[in-house]
Order: sequence, then structure tokens, then C-alpha cells
Amino acid sequence: MEQKMQNRPNIIFYFSDQQRWDTVGCYGQKLDVTPHLDQLAKEGIKFEYAFTCQPVCGPARSCLQLGQYATNTGCFTNGIAPDFTRKMLADYFNEAGYETAYVGKWHLATDESIGEDYVTTAIPEGRRGGYKDYWMASDVLEFTSHGYNGYVFDKENQKREFIGYRADCINNYAIDYIRNKQTDDPFFLFISQIEPHHQNDRDRYEGPDGSKARFKDYEKPGDLAENKGDWKMSYPDYLGCCHSLDKNVGRLVETLKEKGIYENTIIIYTSDHGSHFKTRNSEYKRSCHEGCIRVPLIVHGPGFKGGKVINELVSLIDLPPTLLECAQIEVPEAFEGHSIRPLTQGQMSGWQEDVFLQISESQIGRAIRTKQYKYAIRAQGDPWKVPSETTFYEDYLYNLEEDPHEQNNLIEVAAYEGVREKLRERMKKRMEEVEKECPIILSSSERSL
Repeated sequence: MEQKMQNRPNIIFYFSDQQRWDTVGCYGQKLDVTPHLDQLAKEGIKFEYAFTCQPVCGPARSCLQLGQYATNTGCFTNGIAPDFTRKMLADYFNEAGYETAYVGKWHLATDESIGEDYVTTAIPEGRRGGYKDYWMASDVLEFTSHGYNGYVFDKENQKREFIGYRADCINNYAIDYIRNKQTDDPFFLFISQIEPHHQNDRDRYEGPDGSKARFKDYEKPGDLAENKGDWKMSYPDYLGCCHSLDKNVGRLVETLKEKGIYENTIIIYTSDHGSHFKTRNSEYKRSCHEGCIRVPLIVHGPGFKGGKVINELVSLIDLPPTLLECAQIEVPEAFEGHSIRPLTQGQMSGWQEDVFLQISESQIGRAIRTKQYKYAIRAQGDPWKVPSETTFYEDYLYNLEEDPHEQNNLIEVAAYEGVREKLRERMKKRMEEVEKECPIILSSSERSL
């Protein structure tokens, strides 16, 4: 039954892929990479400490669409589809009388375990998570496109080839929807860009032409080790990707203003995870480190004004209830995050003192991040097949106040045993809340060889 609500805002969720928080000017980037996002932050709200809840593409997306951690969505690795008979984010908006639109990367339809492959083909309507009014997407966009040129599929499953820089073209579809919208109903538009994700088949970042020269004078992020990773080769292009996203956010804002709906539209900008540029493992993500898990989060629109900076710890898992609350939709009890709207009104009391992460594919891992510490554990087993285990081993401990770039692992330092004990108990509580099982956590020295 359609809910009768007045003055409901339009909501745009602008989602980048693999974008570190420190690529954005208002988070400390010194080059002129993100002037439009910086302006949104100046006028809206910047969340200083925002984190993913799963640093892998598909699982992070499942968390957003279902409002639960990845072990509860069932999509704990890429290539596993969630249960599409379950009620998803867009379904709640549809019931409330919103139009729902989706453009870009979906990464939830393919299920390798049952042989359903939509990586380069059209996604059936029943596997689109309820987005019904406008659809221009590809399941794994990095396999249907490169930095320049590619294709997606429309609502009628027709291939739509695009020419030009990919981020521009994906953004064009969002602008097309807004310009040609036929009703006065409010809308929920999810824009899922692939930039600045590396191009898989070429194993490099593909910024717009000229990126290498434009951003060659970058300042190296402090966590990137001098003799590890591929950041020396790829960081200017990575920043070029981020700049292209910023330019397109600016184009989108201009379209909203031209349509006279900017002031009644909430824009949420964030990313699924960051990139450590192969400095922490053999690829770009799937670790507990800040370069991998910390993301930008900027919100602008009704209820998110004033140029405030929120320093409380927030997670992607907190955004689904936030989205529903913004639309005056009742948040289901099954959602595992908490709306961040009260924080914008100064209601900090009782807010979470840590964020909890699940890590898959590279490890069966868990992590918690407090304001001062990072504590991570892992289990033995196949991280592609097993979502969790009953026994874990301590893996990392960082004192972020003294070591913000996480260069000194304290997991075996005797002086920190009291800290480890407290974080160990906090981890057990978090895992029991989320996964309904309290694990055994052994010290690093007790790990089987």
C-alpha cells in the first residue's frame, strides 16, 4: 500500500568503486581533484570517518541492497547472488510511491554456484532488486567496458553501446533519467560508477586522457610503502578517475538545478571500499587496512546542510536505514545498521564506538575499527567457500593515534595484551550480534603452522 507522505525528497545515491577517502579535497587531497564534492561538503555534511563493511565489490553491494552484513545476505564473495525473493531497498521505495532508477554496475545477478551467468549479458527483471522505472546497467561493468567505450543493457534487455569516457557515459544515463522523467513522483536514483576501479583485463587504472600529466605532482599517501605495490605507475590515473567522477557530480547538480529540484534532493556520495595498491596483499582490496576500508561520505540536501563535519564512526551498513528514514519509510527490524541522520542534529549519545567488517576471498577475516585502534582476526579455511569459522586467530593490531599509516603491527607486543583483551571481547560481542555465534579467538602465536 502506498504510503501518504508530504514533501518527500528525491534521493540520489552516488556510488564510486574502490575510491580512497583521501582522494577528495575536503579529506586532505592537495591537488584540485574534487572541487564539486568539496563544495557539496562545504554546504552539506562530511562524515570524517566512514568505512565499508565488506571490502569486496559484490558483497558490499548486497549489504546496501538488503541492509545486512554479507554473511546474512548470503553474498559473502563475488559470484554469489542474494535471494531475490527477499525484499530489497528499492522495494521499500516502490511501496512508498517513489520511482526507482539504477544506472551502472550491479554485480549481484550472477550466481556461479548454480551456473547463472549475467556477467556480459542482460540481467533479467527478477534479478534487478526492484529497480523498475529506469534501468541502464551491466552486472560486471568492468567486463562490458574499458576506460573508454563499452555497453550496458536497458530495461528491455537491449544492449546500449556507449562511446566516450565510461564515467561520463554512465552519468549521462542518470541525467537522461532526470531530464525525461514523466511524473511528479519523488525518485530514488542509484548511480553505480566503476571508476576508479582498476580495469581487470589490463590490470591498471584508466583515467581520462591527460591524467598522467595533470596529476603527476601528487603527494604520496603515507600508507603506501616505498618498494611495494603499483602506485608509482598508477596513482595519477587513479586521481584522474576520481576527478572524472567529481566532474560528473557537478554535471548532475547542474541538471538538478535546471529542473528546479536541487533543493529537494538528497545526494549521498560514497564508495564500496578503497585501494591499497597491492601494498598489503597481491591486489587492491580485501584487507583490513585504512587504504582499503576507509571511504569518503558526503551528504547534501534536506536535513544535511550547514557544512558540518561529523567525527563519529559510520559504516556502509548504516546507509540503508538512513536512506529509508530520509524518505519517511519505516526501517525494518532486520536492517543491521543505524541511521546517521541523528548525528547531523548533534545526537551523538549512544552512537557506536566501533565499526565491524567482514573480509572474504583473500581470507576469512573480521575487523573492528575504533577511534584509536584497528584489530583484525582471521580463520583458516577456504575464503571463497566458507563464510565464517568457529575459531579465529589474532592477525593485526594498530594504534592509529600513534601509527595512522599502519606500519607497526602490535599483535604480538606484550605491552598491548590488555588492549588486545578488550578488543577481543568487543570482537566476540560484535560477531555474536551479527553472526549469532561467539567465536574462539586465539593469539597469533597459537596459529597452526
